[in-house]
Amino acid sequence: MTTLAGTGRGRGSGLPGPPFYDADHEAFRDAVRRFVDVEVVPHLDRWEDARHIDPGLWPRAAAQGLLGLPGPVEHGGGGTPDYRFRCVVMEELARAGAASVHVALALLDDLVGPYLFELATAEQAGRWLPGLLAGHATAAIAMTEPAAGSDLRAIRTTLRPGPDETLVLTGTKTFITNGARADLVVVFTRDPAARPDGFSLVVVEDGMPGFTRGQPLDTLGQRAENVAELFFDDVPVPAANVLGAPGRGLVHLMERLPTERMSIAWYALAAAEQALAWTVDHVRTRVAFGAPLARLQNTRFVLADLATRLDVTRAYLERCVVALNGSGLGAVEAAKAKWWATELLQDVVTRCLQLFGGYGYIRDYPIARLFLDARIQTIYGGTTEIMKEIIGRDLLGRPVTAP
Repeated sequence: MTTLAGTGRGRGSGLPGPPFYDADHEAFRDAVRRFVDVEVVPHLDRWEDARHIDPGLWPRAAAQGLLGLPGPVEHGGGGTPDYRFRCVVMEELARAGAASVHVALALLDDLVGPYLFELATAEQAGRWLPGLLAGHATAAIAMTEPAAGSDLRAIRTTLRPGPDETLVLTGTKTFITNGARADLVVVFTRDPAARPDGFSLVVVEDGMPGFTRGQPLDTLGQRAENVAELFFDDVPVPAANVLGAPGRGLVHLMERLPTERMSIAWYALAAAEQALAWTVDHVRTRVAFGAPLARLQNTRFVLADLATRLDVTRAYLERCVVALNGSGLGAVEAAKAKWWATELLQDVVTRCLQLFGGYGYIRDYPIARLFLDARIQTIYGGTTEIMKEIIGRDLLGRPVTAP
């Protein structure tokens, strides 16, 4: 893949005021950049073509302190609640155009991890976390179904009592990132035995009878993610594998989805900033009609528009991260961040690709890969339409009762 210059814009707008990152974050950035340059960039094309990431990446990332940053120290995690370190990781992966690898690492830290780190009992944490935090095992979270995407109340997967302190899980999940390879899967399921309209979270482990997986799905972008269908055909699950309070699964989701949405929003911002950096470098050197593209007023106006919107977006997302680090990020604020940043990414990458001309249509150029990788951003983690519904309900005084 052709590598274009550009360092990204992830250092703030330069306005007076305290910087978002401090010296510890910048030292961490140097370590992350070295890791990405050595362990990710040389292999990215091969992983995309093979449609899976080398399993050895996870233990190498763990050894460098890039995996499980908020995880408990006693089980091998970083023990840091400061989300800015995760932001650094996302910016450096965006610099490399490694969206699939971002999702692979975010699965533990931002998607599955919050449930395991915060809801697992001491016994559960002892069973599952050491392997995950060392990178020797991987996880997935299974919410979406063939007939239930953003409307999680419509899921049909069901948990029912079984013999000898077991539960029986039946249903199908789809579009599950890392689903084809995960060693354990946190499954969102109906649980009428806990309460008539209840939902629970249950952990299914690789090798449980009746748990099977489909072939990896042929995704448009982020092709190394290993997205698959999962099938639960009367899977006997120990009652000890219920995560959190039985019947309170939907509440557990609503409390932790803001972290997932912040992850999606921040990577969208970082990727959009990188697209602009690549484009600025390109238009300075690309000659058309006898002069660099940067000499054309239209080029400068497009870049000015994108740069301004990115700076304004970064200001809001930085506030969201501060909230996440402090008293907590609310569902409405996270919804605003998620839909705005991911829709902005669509516009930025489309307009930047246009300035590349025919080169933007060649997959050897990072801007072309980003164009494909970016499309899912407005869909997974809750569609733009669902995010607007959450915000609209809040404005009109209606309770936000579903993700």
